[in-house]
Order: sequence, then structure tokens, then C-alpha cells
Amino acid sequence: MRVEKTEETGFCFGVKRSMRIVEEAVAEYGRIETLGPLVHNRRVVDGLKAKGVGVVTSPEEVSGQVVVICSHGVPPSVAHELTARGLKVIDSTCPNVRRAQQAARDFSKAGFGVIVFGDPDHPEVKGILGWAEGKGLAVSDGRDIAGLNGLPKRVGLISQTTRNPGRLAEFVNRFVTDSMPRLEELRVVNTLCNVTQIRQAEAIELARKVDLMIVVGDRSSANTRELARVCSSAGTPTHHVEGAVEIQEEWLGDRLLVGVTTGTSIPDEVTQEVMDRLERVPSK
Repeated sequence: MRVEKTEETGFCFGVKRSMRIVEEAVAEYGRIETLGPLVHNRRVVDGLKAKGVGVVTSPEEVSGQVVVICSHGVPPSVAHELTARGLKVIDSTCPNVRRAQQAARDFSKAGFGVIVFGDPDHPEVKGILGWAEGKGLAVSDGRDIAGLNGLPKRVGLISQTTRNPGRLAEFVNRFVTDSMPRLEELRVVNTLCNVTQIRQAEAIELARKVDLMIVVGDRSSANTRELARVCSSAGTPTHHVEGAVEIQEEWLGDRLLVGVTTGTSIPDEVTQEVMDRLERVPSK
């Protein structure tokens, strides 16, 4: 059995940037807190905790003097609340997420209603909606479009950064079909993360030539779940694991070629552990 991985694995640019910002902050200030986990990976979060980085789930829980906004971003109201309390606020919002936030803000100020194609419960989407100043809503499935009530005449459409390009195109087409009679103007801004797009494209290319795909990443990670969906869509048996310990020998059987890809919150050492585990499985 051979094992092959995609070229793009491990932390993405946005996660690397957030990690660097947090490590510099804890070196300068000592104990700090992040608003939400820095990344969707328990191993990374536990490692940061050992260095003095705590995690809070809401502004009210902040007990120290320094708080970091994670790469998913927050609504402006949250940042203002933290600043008003006299806290040192360090913003590590991913530049790609910031672009989506600014698009939502610009649409809102121009009098557009904002539609975000994404998971309404995801922190990134909640943050983007905050920048829409009460004029936005999130829709996760194109089938929900027809049931939207009170749709404004002018709509700006953007996406959660980790969505798949094909799914976004399908959503836009369906939105046009179902909503155009009610609209005077529709504008679409492509807010997809280019790194995520590259990773998904590499994953599906690999999935089409291997006998089995292993997708590594936390189950709470939206981009990892999307990678697993993309690989499965190629018709290739796909398993989503958080680490090497979850790999089961019976999955492999007589597979000749196994592919590996990872979400954007997985450190390189976890990817290597998965590769090593697969390569140790005896061939049948």
C-alpha cells in the first residue's frame, strides 16, 4: 500500500498568523485569553494553555487584561465592548474573513440587505452578520431561499470563507432563479478563501485517483467537514479523523493507494503521525 498526501496540508496562512500573534502577545504580556478557541483543534489549544493562553466563550468571561480576537473574527459590538472595559484587545482576524466583514459593512451602508451563504451558528458567520448592522441573514442551503420573507429590493450576497466554490455557484444560481422577481438589484462579492479553494481542489483531484481518502481535522472544523464532503463527492470512500489513533486497519484492507489531506487547523506533526500510522499497516 502506498500513501500520498496533498501538497497543501497543515496550518493555513490565517491560522499561522493568529498563532504568531498569540505567541508574541503571551511573550509580552504573560497570561492572556482568547475569545473562543484560537483554532478548532484541542491539541493546539491545550498546548497554548500550557503557555498561559486561556480560552473564554464570551466577553463577560474575560478575567485578565489582555484578550485576543481569534481568526474567525467578531461583530464590531463585541470589540467595542471589550475596549470600553479598558482591556488590551489584540485582533487576529484572518485577512480573508476581514474582507468578508468589510463587504457586509459596505453593502449595509449602501442600503443593501446582506445574505451570507454559510452556517448561521458558525462564529465567522455571526461576526460577518454583525458587520451588516442588523441588515443581514445567513442561509446555509439554497432550498431555504424560496421561504425567505421580507427580502429587500437590493441584496448583496457574500459567502462564509470556507464554502466550496461549486456550492456557492449553485446557491447564487438558485438565488437568482427564486428571488429575481422580487429584486431590483443583486450584487455578489466572492469572499471565498483562495487557500481553502486550492486545498479543496487538490483534495478532490487526489480523491479521484486513490482507493481511500483520510481527511484529518477536528470535527468542529467547518473547513475540514467541507473537505470530507468534497472527497466523498468524488465517490471515494472517505474517513474524517482527528488523529492517527482513530485509523482502523479494516478500513485499509487491500487498498493499494490511500490519500491524505488535512483541515487548516492541523499542525504538521499530526499529519506526520497519520502518515506514519498508515505506512505501518501491513499490506494484504
